[in-house]
Amino acid sequence: MATAERSVARSADAPFEIRPMTPAIGAELLGVDLGSPDIGAAIPAIREALLTHKVIFFRDQDITREQHLEFAQHFGELEIHPATPKDQQHPEILRIAYDENSRGQENAWHSDVTWREEPSMGSILRAIELPAVGGDTLFACMHAAYRGLSDEMRRFVSGMIAVHDIARVFARRLGKQPQELHDKYPPVEHPVVRTHPETGLPTLYVNVAFTSHIKGLSEQESADLLRHLYAQASNPEIQCRFRWAPGSIAFWDNRAVQHFAASDYFPARRAMERATIKGDRPFYRA
Repeated sequence: MATAERSVARSADAPFEIRPMTPAIGAELLGVDLGSPDIGAAIPAIREALLTHKVIFFRDQDITREQHLEFAQHFGELEIHPATPKDQQHPEILRIAYDENSRGQENAWHSDVTWREEPSMGSILRAIELPAVGGDTLFACMHAAYRGLSDEMRRFVSGMIAVHDIARVFARRLGKQPQELHDKYPPVEHPVVRTHPETGLPTLYVNVAFTSHIKGLSEQESADLLRHLYAQASNPEIQCRFRWAPGSIAFWDNRAVQHFAASDYFPARRAMERATIKGDRPFYRA
């Protein structure tokens, strides 16, 4: 796990200031205008900061939806989420909004779209409307979570395979039967410990939202082991917490972190928009 001091040193030539939030995870990037026509020149340094800190934050960004998408496209092709209305003008934007008629539902530690064969590389979330207080998002470093396991447990789970299933969450949210979702998005298998394709670091890659079971174990064994692995994200020493403000943007490496959207603001309104960058198939390399 990189310390904040090492992280700053790696990014010393960046055209912006980097302010680490914790030794384990997270940094604010200061002096960046994501809507600038020459933002492309800063992309390599922004990517470096993302790989180092795993989630990066930008403040006071007065950008349009189109500029949000243009920035995200610097990092790869964008995906379309099945929860996005089919007639939406920009299908690559996933709008996440709650108010007095609904409660937030992302208040559990998870990685995005692990039910895809090729889960996302990263997500860029923009604040649109915020409650006066509450609605923070927490992030946990899953390399640190892996390192927090005992030596024997790391050996035990490395190389295991887990099954991820879209229907665990979205059957109810989309009003569909599991089989209807499985026809388009069948359950997929991913390693319990994933090797990050760019940093080479091992990361714990199971989450309470989408992981259904671990292959080769009994139902009870799988449930007990998953419960232990899920709990690793709850250690405050491997987390950072972001308090949103107007113009705030968070960009996280979905291959390296889990996140938790605190749904403590009901019945106030909170509206966010997310652009998600396509990734590749997870693998484990000993």
